[in-house]
Amino acid sequence: MKVLIINGSPHAKGNTAIAINEMVKIFAAEGVETEIVQVGNKVVRGCVACRKCAETGKCIFDDIVNKTAPLFAEADGLVIAAPVYYASANGTLISFLDRLFFSTHFDKTMKVGASVAIARRGGSSSTFDELNKFFTINQMPVASSQYWNMVYGLNAGDAEQDLEGLQTMRTLARNMTFLMKSIALGKEKFGLPEKESWTPTNFIR
Repeated sequence: MKVLIINGSPHAKGNTAIAINEMVKIFAAEGVETEIVQVGNKVVRGCVACRKCAETGKCIFDDIVNKTAPLFAEADGLVIAAPVYYASANGTLISFLDRLFFSTHFDKTMKVGASVAIARRGGSSSTFDELNKFFTINQMPVASSQYWNMVYGLNAGDAEQDLEGLQTMRTLARNMTFLMKSIALGKEKFGLPEKESWTPTNFIR
C-alpha cells in the first residue's frame, strides 16, 4: 500500500506538517508506505484551459505537477493537507490540484482520498468541503474520521496542543488504511465497478 501526501503549506515544518506526521506514524505502523510532496513553497501557476494535456498526457507547464503525476498514479491513497487562507485552501495548492487532476488521465477510481484543513480558528469546514470535491468527481472514496479532519494552530508548533485534532489524524490514517486494504481485496474478488460511457450534457448548445 502506498499513500501520497500533499503538503499545501509554504512552511515545511509548520502546523500542517504536524498534522501530516501524525498520520505518517500510523501509516508506518500499519505497513503503509508514504511519500510527502511539499507544494506550498513552490511557484505553481493555474490552469489556462489550453487542453494540451489531452494530446500529450501531461500538463503543458512542466513543473511539480508533472513530477507528482506518476506518484499519484502509483498510489492507493491521496492525502491533501491545506492551511486555511480566507476560508479556503491557499491558492498555490488549488492551482496545483486543478492541474494535477485535470491533466492526468489514468483511472483514479477507488483510490482513497482524505483531506485535512489546518486553521487558526475559522474557515476549516469550507476548506474541507473544497478539497473533498477533487475526490468525489473522480470516483475516489473519501476516508472519514471521528470528527471533521481539522487541526488548529496559528504559530508553528501550536498544533501539538490540539490533542483532539491529532487524535482525529490518527483515526483518519487507521480508517484510510482499512479502506485501502478492503478495496484491494474487493478488486481482487469483484474487480472495479462497471463504467458507462460519459454522456456530457452542456446547458448551452
